[in-house]
Amino acid sequence: MKPEEILRIVDAIHRDKNIDKEIVFQAIEAALVTALSRQYGETSVITIDINRVDGNLTGLRDGVAIDTQELSGRIGAQTAKQVIIQKIREAERDAIHDEFEEQIGQMVSGVVSRFEGATATVTLGATEAILPRSEQIPGESFHPNERIRATIFEVRKVGSRVKIILSRIRPQLVQRLFEQEIPEIADGIIEIRAISREPGYRSKVAVISSDNRVDCVGACVGVRGNRIKNIVEELGGERIDIVRWSEDLQVLVPNALQPAEVDEVILCQMLGRGIVLVREDQLSLAIGRRGQNVRLASKLCGWDIEIMTREELDQQIERAVSGFSSIEGLDESLAEKLVGEGFLSYDDLSVMEPSDLMEMGGLSLEAVDQIVLEAERRAAMAEVAAADERRKQREHDRVEKATAEADAVEAALVQAAAAAEDAAVGEAGEAVAEEGAVSPSGGSPAPTPGA
Repeated sequence: MKPEEILRIVDAIHRDKNIDKEIVFQAIEAALVTALSRQYGETSVITIDINRVDGNLTGLRDGVAIDTQELSGRIGAQTAKQVIIQKIREAERDAIHDEFEEQIGQMVSGVVSRFEGATATVTLGATEAILPRSEQIPGESFHPNERIRATIFEVRKVGSRVKIILSRIRPQLVQRLFEQEIPEIADGIIEIRAISREPGYRSKVAVISSDNRVDCVGACVGVRGNRIKNIVEELGGERIDIVRWSEDLQVLVPNALQPAEVDEVILCQMLGRGIVLVREDQLSLAIGRRGQNVRLASKLCGWDIEIMTREELDQQIERAVSGFSSIEGLDESLAEKLVGEGFLSYDDLSVMEPSDLMEMGGLSLEAVDQIVLEAERRAAMAEVAAADERRKQREHDRVEKATAEADAVEAALVQAAAAAEDAAVGEAGEAVAEEGAVSPSGGSPAPTPGA
């Protein structure tokens, strides 16, 4: 292998494969070492060095210099070629891996080349990536040659290839779309502080402005909603709530629960829970369909949010004080303190730090252990009772559904019988009328009396 040939090979691979020349030089050196090791045996210590400027080869075998003629003539050319190809492929794989690993969480645009078995294969320049069903927005499908946008979710080496997995369900996609569609975010005037998302259904995005003259919510919505509309269309109609961020949870929690109106927010610091009081007519709106609104608000704020009316809170407080006071070693004054800190169930009490309970009630560790043990027992009993109640409710619902279906079938049968009876009566009447209009012999009508 002549020096000029080595330089030509390195340059060609660098240009064609976009691989750093140093990586190619190292791959050729490794290939030559492998080839010579097969000639001299694996026990030989062989080092090869290629001059990066003129391409000249130098080498050592067990500390003795190797003749360059020997390097050029005696090594197995085919073996060296195979090893070089393998090393180049590995270098190419590593280069692709490193390139896309740096882009994890970033948005990329590609073209769907195949859509088979609910998995889309997406072409990203000279590289292919996959968008599995688990990372697709529920209900969406793709067609060949369709352009899509997604975030890079995972990059890993699989043999001689690089597997790039895309995602359209992660909150990063919403953030990248906001950065692309809203110049104030790209410029740093508006900052996205938090995102909570249920892909394909609803997202909440908390934003804040560093410039008092810029309305962060209005800028994200755009004139007549044109900015947010583009994002919603890209996400297949997913609803997006833009929330004004605040470091004060008393402000952030009501913002996150919009469009519901909140009367009061009670923060339970020890539990990391916020009890939100709303009017009866706002209860279902605050909770949302299947609990979606409060669930997304909890993720956005980083606190467990519980929605209830004032009457429900009063009832829970009364039950909690009564229940806690019935535990041996826990008097009513301590029960009221616990309730004041937001502990409203045996389950809450069972996960309380023993040191906090000792400090709050001036109790010994042994007494605290007994209280926690009893709370755990009662919490387990309450869970069993709740499960039994849910089972009974499901059974009741099934019975009601079956009864309603049976009533509907019976009503349909009655209606069908009545319709059949009406039809039979109608046919009989028509037959009598026809018989009266025709003579007994079947000829002319019977003579009128007195004719």
